[in-house]
Amino acid sequence: MKTTIQPNGDQVIVSFAGRLDTAAAVETTEAVTPLLEAQNKEIILDCKDLEYISSSGLRIFLSIRKEAAAHNSKVIVRDINADIRQVFMMTGFISLFEIQ
Repeated sequence: MKTTIQPNGDQVIVSFAGRLDTAAAVETTEAVTPLLEAQNKEIILDCKDLEYISSSGLRIFLSIRKEAAAHNSKVIVRDINADIRQVFMMTGFISLFEIQ
């Protein structure tokens, strides 16, 4: 699992590549921790190269969303594949995030 964070003006783009499963969750949580303090930003979770997401990964996305709302930031999930879209639909995450 690889997580890349790229600030871009009023946006922060977080790119995920690989499998966001329980084994990768600790490392990914550490990587996204600086995001949790982002003020007035648009946080884009780029999932173009994300192959799989487990419940641990969903918890990370939910934590990002919760902290973003507390800091007047917005979260957008971009480029999820069909399998991950299905997981989002089954868990109700599809209604929690703006999906592009």
